[in-house]
Amino acid sequence: MREARGTVREAGETARGYLEAICRLFGMSAAPRRVHATFWLLEAPDSLSVQSHREPDGTGLGHYGPTGGPHVERQPLAAFADRAFAREARHVESSTFVAHIRYASTGAVSAANTHPFEQHGRLLAHNGVIGNLAKLERELGAYGELVRGETDSERFFALVTREIDAHDGDAGAGLAAAARWVARELPLYALNVVLVSREELWALRYPATHELWVLERTAATALEHASPRRTIHVHSGELAGTPSVVVASEPMDPDPAWRPLSSGELLHVDGALGVSRAVVIDHAPRHPLSLADLDPHAAASQAAHPTGPPTRS
Repeated sequence: MREARGTVREAGETARGYLEAICRLFGMSAAPRRVHATFWLLEAPDSLSVQSHREPDGTGLGHYGPTGGPHVERQPLAAFADRAFAREARHVESSTFVAHIRYASTGAVSAANTHPFEQHGRLLAHNGVIGNLAKLERELGAYGELVRGETDSERFFALVTREIDAHDGDAGAGLAAAARWVARELPLYALNVVLVSREELWALRYPATHELWVLERTAATALEHASPRRTIHVHSGELAGTPSVVVASEPMDPDPAWRPLSSGELLHVDGALGVSRAVVIDHAPRHPLSLADLDPHAAASQAAHPTGPPTRS
């Protein structure tokens, strides 16, 4: 899905047509400080039906407890009653956070297939489609035992985990190596990823299919971010007193400091909130997929729908 441009991206709207904006990926770091934040993972679910956009299939939030252990709260949205989970305010404290809205491309609507996923103390959420999962499973070897569900995302995470181990625990090098293998060996539509540990965050955009944006916030104001269609909404009054870094599928407020990641660019936010960016894949996928190549279910999970310009309520 190509995301809609909001207030800070008006220049390209006319050329591309107005497209529905749905924030699928959200990551945030305030490291080394632990901060309280409130998340609403589907603030106004009925608005999606009003806009005739496909209904989401799951929501999830990952963070780290006071002892450093990962916590994942996730729920498939297979029934209307499940939406109460996504509408409820979730008050959490952590140095890093990752949230995800799922539109299923691979696998059933189930808790096991809902992002984010946890492996070896790290949390990952993904937006995109990877093909030829049988080949990916063969490549995983024993790391396939980490996979609990049916998704391409969790299988890619297992490859990332294998590569992190192969790179002496360097998560950025492992993520880059796994992405390069997929770009070389597998059919690929998109591979946008947010990966977090207790005090670090990584984000990768590849290729240019979907957008991924970063905002390096100052400590001047409280954090109040909501995606244009009011899906993921995040509030933190504590972040009025400390800087933070936010990654999202689209700019979530009019701040002109939002910057897009380039295709193949890997962002790293370290445990002292230091930010580095580097292009780790400088070529197109060897086996690129288009929407026409995907089965109807996967294509629907990735495609935007024409609509009016995004509004805030």
